[in-house]
Amino acid sequence: MATKVMHFNQKKHVSHVSHHSSHTTKHVVKEHSSRKSSSKSVNQVQHTHTTEAMAEPAYTVPAFRQRSADEIEEYQRVSSHVGKGLASIQKELHRMRVVTKTQVENIAIKREVQEMMHKKMTSTDTDKAPDFMVALRPHTVWEKTPVKLFCTVDGHPRPIVKWYKGGKPVDPLSAPGKYKIESKYGVHSLIISRCMVSDTAEYSAVATNSHGSTTSKASVIVKRPAGGAYGSCQLFGQVPHLTVIHHSKLEITMLDRFGVSFGTEGGSISLVCTMVVVPDLPNVPPLAQWYRDDKLLKAGKLAEIKVGGGAATLTLPHLAKDDEGLYTLRMWTKDGTTEHSAYLFVKDAAPSVAGAPGAPISVKAFDINSDYVLVAWKPPNTTNEAAITGYFVDKRESGSATWSQCNDAPVQICKYPVHGLNVGHAYHFRVRAVNSAGISRPSRESDKVTALDPAERERLQVIKLDGKHEVVIKDDDLEGVPSAPGQVVATRNTKSSVFVQWDPPKHPNHLMGYYIDASLVGSKTWAPCNHKPYKNTRFLVHGLTPGETYVFRVQAVNVYGLSDESQESTPIAVEPALKRGVEYATPSAPHGITMLSCDGASMIIAWNSPKHRGGSKINAYYVDKRDADSLAWKEVNSAPTKTRTYTVDGLTEGTFYEFKVQAGNLAGVGVPSAPSTPLKCEAWTSAVPGPAYDLAFREVRGDSLVILWKAPVYTGASAVTGYIVEMAKKGHHYHPLNEEAIGHCYLQVTGLEAGAEYTFKVKAVNAEGVGKASQTSEPVFAKALPGTQEIQCGVDEDTGDIFLSFEACEISETSNFAWSKNYKEISDCTRVSIETKGKHSKLTFVNPDVSDLGAFSVHVTDTDGVSASHTVTEDALNTMLELSYNIRHPIVPLKHQLNYEVLEKGHVRFWLQCLKMSPAVNYRFIVNDKEVTSSDSHKISHDVNTGVIQMTVDHFSKASEATYTVQIHDGRAKNQSSLVLVGDVFKAALKEAEFQRSEHIRKQGPHFAEYLSYHVDDDCTVLLVCKVANVKKETVFHWFKDEEEIVPETPPNVMSGSVALPISLFSRKDQGHYKAKLSDDRGKDTSVFDISGQVFDDIINAIAHIAGSSASELVLQCTPEGIRLQCYMKYYTEEIRTAWLHKDSKISSSEKMRIAGTAEMAWMQIREPSEKEKGHYSIQIMDATKSHTRTFDLSGQAYTDAYEEYLRLKAAAFAEKNRGRVVGGLPDVVTIMEQKTLSLTCTVWGDPSPEVTWFKNENEVVSTEHAKITLEANKFASLTITAVTSEDSGKYSINVRNKYGGEFVEITVSVYKQGESPPEPKMGGRGATPAPLASKTPAKTPTPAQSPIPHPPTPSLKSPTPSLRSPAKSPTPTPKSPTPPRRVKSPSPARSLKSPTPPRK
Repeated sequence: MATKVMHFNQKKHVSHVSHHSSHTTKHVVKEHSSRKSSSKSVNQVQHTHTTEAMAEPAYTVPAFRQRSADEIEEYQRVSSHVGKGLASIQKELHRMRVVTKTQVENIAIKREVQEMMHKKMTSTDTDKAPDFMVALRPHTVWEKTPVKLFCTVDGHPRPIVKWYKGGKPVDPLSAPGKYKIESKYGVHSLIISRCMVSDTAEYSAVATNSHGSTTSKASVIVKRPAGGAYGSCQLFGQVPHLTVIHHSKLEITMLDRFGVSFGTEGGSISLVCTMVVVPDLPNVPPLAQWYRDDKLLKAGKLAEIKVGGGAATLTLPHLAKDDEGLYTLRMWTKDGTTEHSAYLFVKDAAPSVAGAPGAPISVKAFDINSDYVLVAWKPPNTTNEAAITGYFVDKRESGSATWSQCNDAPVQICKYPVHGLNVGHAYHFRVRAVNSAGISRPSRESDKVTALDPAERERLQVIKLDGKHEVVIKDDDLEGVPSAPGQVVATRNTKSSVFVQWDPPKHPNHLMGYYIDASLVGSKTWAPCNHKPYKNTRFLVHGLTPGETYVFRVQAVNVYGLSDESQESTPIAVEPALKRGVEYATPSAPHGITMLSCDGASMIIAWNSPKHRGGSKINAYYVDKRDADSLAWKEVNSAPTKTRTYTVDGLTEGTFYEFKVQAGNLAGVGVPSAPSTPLKCEAWTSAVPGPAYDLAFREVRGDSLVILWKAPVYTGASAVTGYIVEMAKKGHHYHPLNEEAIGHCYLQVTGLEAGAEYTFKVKAVNAEGVGKASQTSEPVFAKALPGTQEIQCGVDEDTGDIFLSFEACEISETSNFAWSKNYKEISDCTRVSIETKGKHSKLTFVNPDVSDLGAFSVHVTDTDGVSASHTVTEDALNTMLELSYNIRHPIVPLKHQLNYEVLEKGHVRFWLQCLKMSPAVNYRFIVNDKEVTSSDSHKISHDVNTGVIQMTVDHFSKASEATYTVQIHDGRAKNQSSLVLVGDVFKAALKEAEFQRSEHIRKQGPHFAEYLSYHVDDDCTVLLVCKVANVKKETVFHWFKDEEEIVPETPPNVMSGSVALPISLFSRKDQGHYKAKLSDDRGKDTSVFDISGQVFDDIINAIAHIAGSSASELVLQCTPEGIRLQCYMKYYTEEIRTAWLHKDSKISSSEKMRIAGTAEMAWMQIREPSEKEKGHYSIQIMDATKSHTRTFDLSGQAYTDAYEEYLRLKAAAFAEKNRGRVVGGLPDVVTIMEQKTLSLTCTVWGDPSPEVTWFKNENEVVSTEHAKITLEANKFASLTITAVTSEDSGKYSINVRNKYGGEFVEITVSVYKQGESPPEPKMGGRGATPAPLASKTPAKTPTPAQSPIPHPPTPSLKSPTPSLRSPAKSPTPTPKSPTPPRRVKSPSPARSLKSPTPPRK
């Protein structure tokens, strides 16, 4: 196998083809055509030009320099070793390319098949003609590599696909192994295994079923690498680079970019662009290409190119005017290419002689012969210098530094034949310009040329100059200098630049370009704006002085020199087009370039307008084109177009073209768009319509939007009948939104997911079927702009005009409000008028009617989609028309209709209120069809400020029953209002008037300003209160309850103006009919208040609210009867609604659970508690709105302690009940005369029967004849002393006691002598008054009286023992018996003490 040596750039092309789809093929062709490889050797001393041979069958091997015998031997030795390595490397590279390309294509095919299968599954199986869902794509491949053409076809029945090459069927049997035809999963493919150059052709796939056929075509171009593998010639040192990562796999983001630059001839300059490269690999630097005016620059002594370290740098070390131009840096990235351009201006260096012209430029040698060459150049721009009179041409041999002048006299045209050259010698040439001031600096020298016979001669013509020199030119060059350019127009751009455009000359005469000059207004000095002929008719002049005013002119240039100057432009001041900054001056780039139709010689293209139109309205678009395999752009329209569609003529059928568009406004021309995808110039013959275009969105909200589009230019075989809109949520497939085609070019889409991203496509439909889908719309998010408002519809209150009003949430300085009806823009319509001010725009209808029904919408340009719509319906229009009529035929608006009001003294006021009235208002009152005028009895007035009109009737009586009417006139407006005051309505008014009249009379004397009402104080005292007025000191006030007078402790003070009757401890007994009377000599007044029913309940609820808020927590109190839970509060009465609960169950009062209370507390007694009574207890005190709850947990240790205390108190009470005691019969003091009989008798009681012991002066008395002690029936005890003497005087006492305790009672006995006055009694322990005995006979035995046991004091939880000497407790108490009251103190009192009262909360 012959080895093949490939240049690095060529090898990169192969990898590029294998890793990209066909849409990037143009870059390969373009690079290949722009970089024709040349073979080089390491030991080569000088370069030899070679010619690339691509055509078959001939191939020319380049000629190389001769080598010596030693060199040939060394060359052969190295080649034999390198050749083997290259062969194996080349073979592996070929295998890797094939495998990689196959994998990439298989993945693409698989994805498209999945999409097609999904669409097929969702579609119906209705009969359908064949349709290519995925058409064939063109391919450009290298020789000996495979290529795969594939397509997918839809149709029912399933179509049959046949393949053709150049119109002839492809037969796989004609070349076994070369062709392979497959059809799997709906994908039809043709595989060419090893492509040859002869396989270059147009291939087509024809799909046929019973409903018709359709064809898809694509071209296959097979290229042979330069210096291909047909020869065995290997260049020493030319080893291919094995690149693991291709440049197209890098992601490059440009950061700091070079801007417009200015240099000086002879100096140097560097253009630098920094970037971020991912991945940043040192062995794989990014591929950077530099272009000047779309011509690729190569590294050399005039251009140093460096890439690395995050920057791409172009250094021009020896600046000349030839270097002036538009410089472009193009970087190969993962997504294709990214590029940046800026202009470099090079001005003339200082001349060697003042006034000398600038150096000529673009010196080149043509018509190279063995003894002469033709040197041509371009003239320099002259502004203030003298005219150029001619040129001198210099030459030097390559390798020598000596220049020699070729012509003795200056030549006047820009061509000169140089004779006297040595055959085979290499030469360089330069040119100097001459004028009356002197000679210019020399131009940059030409490229090296060698004097040899040409391979091909053109027909030439020789012209003699000055009778000596001959100039060789073509016949077509005899036309002379071009004519002057046409009109020059200058527009603003930035604060230091101006955009200049002009019309081309009528007679270009092989035009080379233009020179643009500028001059300050008022100055006659012209300065050049460029120093190298510029080929286009639009130029951006930089470096101007801000604030100055300039004029511009243009000259055309050809080989004969400069044309006449054009007319000067209109003066223009240099300042930004917008005050907001440079970036807003010109429009942004258009986008979305698409083809709408093609007839084989022309295309109609369209594009979307820029997102920002800049400082003013866009008034121009410029279109450029280029062949897909070329880098040079050409102007399509020199004159601007205002529409966003353009017909490009003069195209070649079958050729791919790229387009770019620039937008212009008064500020200048903006940046160009990105190049379009390659578009093939091929006539459209399809019967279905072409694509719709210009998709736009309006009224984007969180769940809806409106999509708009324009009808296709190419309609197919019949007119367009409707449209199908397809939508895809991000990450999902497209699906149609409408089952039936819609006839208008807009659709409201609802049911969107808020915040989700969507894209759309539109397909036109005609009688032949569904056409090609439009270009995919830009992604749109279902999200309303912040502050978005809707259109408001209303009627002007002053004029009655019906209007639609919209206020934008955002706006820019250049925004406009565009109103539409049914999404067709309203322009110059007499039915509406539009007024815009700031963020607000208003559309007013002129004579609206049913023809104005429909959807009105508005969108604001130069914003992020501010728009809204409103549909005017017939009902809404009728309502607004009615309101408009009322406004235009005004009435006096009334805020309140005619009404009446009864005043004090019984006067009646009739009134109405207008929303507004003028001072010139007129009105009249009419009562029963008779006008009433203002008088003493009928006072009529009005107030302009409040709009009130009123009439006051002093004496309202039965005669006032009537219909009252007010008629109002205010300018053109009028109104009236009536009030019918008859029947029951009149009777109610009359009754109220009479009441007010009596009230007035009542208030002439003392009266109640406020009648009786109640108030509950914080201490729960109920106060009946009233306020009195017009009182004096003599005024009398009385309280009554149920007609019985109440005399309060504090007499009422009427002079204070307020009187109150306190009712403490309020309860049901206080219900009744209360009355307060007020009177004096001027009259009297009465106020009554009935406390019963709901009033009584309200008072109790008020008391309950205060009591419940003050209630303490439940307190445990043990008694002999059981355990008591007590709740202290400010006041308690049984009328307060309370509820006791045990374990959340309500308790009813019973013998077991007794519920009661006192004025200070509510309590619940648990009699004889047991284990069942354990648990959580609570009390609820309820008022009208709230329940106050207090709780106590009677369980655990609390219950145990309480139960023990209860048992102890129960035993103590039993002992207290049954102890011994003196029931009655003994006095405290006894005074008796000597010799009388003293009988101290008492009744004793106890169970068991007590023991009785008598004492005298604390000594026990023993029964004797003198002092006899008796105890009858264990109840009646007596001490009888007969014949008392003074010795019997003393302190006697009786001690009555049993096992439960006893009582000690003292009696003081005083004995006096006969004839003496009884002594004054001395108060004994009981303080009773002594009673002298009347006889010696014992006193009558008293009967013991039974009385209930007094209520014991409230003991604490741990009460002291009942008695000091009480016996032990009896576990079984004796039966209950009545207990007589205590009459005398016991010498051993019980130890029972009152428990402290718990504090109130």
